[in-house]
Amino acid sequence: MEQFFARIFRPFDRAFKWFRGLHLVERGYRLMDNKLYKYITFGAILLIMALLPLFSNDYTLRVMWNAMFYMLLALGLNVIVGYCGLCDLGFAAKFAVGAYTTGILIKSFDCNFWLTLPVAALVSIAAAIAIGAPTLKLRSDYLAIVTLGFAEIVRITMRNWNMAGGATGLVGIPRPSLFGLHLTKISHWYYVFLGLVILFIIVSNRIRHSRFGRALAYIREDEDAAQAMGVNVTKYKLYAYIIGAVMGGVTGSFYAVQMGAIAPGSFDFTQSVNILLAVILGGMGKIPGVLIGAAFFAIFPELFRDIPVIGDMRMLFFGILLVIVMITRPQGLWPERTKQR
Repeated sequence: MEQFFARIFRPFDRAFKWFRGLHLVERGYRLMDNKLYKYITFGAILLIMALLPLFSNDYTLRVMWNAMFYMLLALGLNVIVGYCGLCDLGFAAKFAVGAYTTGILIKSFDCNFWLTLPVAALVSIAAAIAIGAPTLKLRSDYLAIVTLGFAEIVRITMRNWNMAGGATGLVGIPRPSLFGLHLTKISHWYYVFLGLVILFIIVSNRIRHSRFGRALAYIREDEDAAQAMGVNVTKYKLYAYIIGAVMGGVTGSFYAVQMGAIAPGSFDFTQSVNILLAVILGGMGKIPGVLIGAAFFAIFPELFRDIPVIGDMRMLFFGILLVIVMITRPQGLWPERTKQR
């Protein structure tokens, strides 16, 4: 039996070895070492993204908006998982806190959307402290179980809270205006989320290259050694948890007004797994990798939607491709650069 399966997977194994032999990521790192190439590449990508609504239909913009939505959530989770090395299986709860805070303030108290953003951030901070302060001394599987339980508590609470709309959620959330422009078209939201992605990238990059980011990296690599060197592990883990929660809460606020309706089913365990999958698939701790992972997760299944036979089984092919990627790139599509001796 083993010889039978070995013969079947031998061509795939040869293809994997050939792909690894290309060293595409390593060549990309060497190319990006040149600042001129780096700025030209980033500028070209930004220019293409800015001009995309001019020659694309609403369906394409909707898919790209969905990709940027997952990019925002993945960047927030990357601070917790990628930078600090914590295992968070309940990031959908942080996303839900911001969405429901904005939705309740707009529907029940007739607040302006832009004024709800700082409130959503404060509520996200309070939620992060409430769950993080007593539990961040836990590690690995124990912390994952606690975060998963917190996500379920938030989802069930919103499902049984009348002000939050109960099981049906909040419907008819009005869309806001920006500089006199009423944000009703998908092209409007495309540019709003593109600006948010750029803002989150700048924030993530500043964190990564700061003293705070270096402390998180020490904790991720060896928590005991970091504590022995004088790093306040619990404090820095709580800060990372708060920053990730704020980024997720702000994303949830924009999601609520863009969709116009939110329901508890949008914040279940599957959503948390999808966000974590985008981070792991792209490469934990690496900003371009996280963006690529989120884009891959959101865009690839849509490429096969209109194909007659494959369209119904596109998620099967997506799962097979995920397995292939994890075999060929176990550290992600664009992981942290390997240190050369």
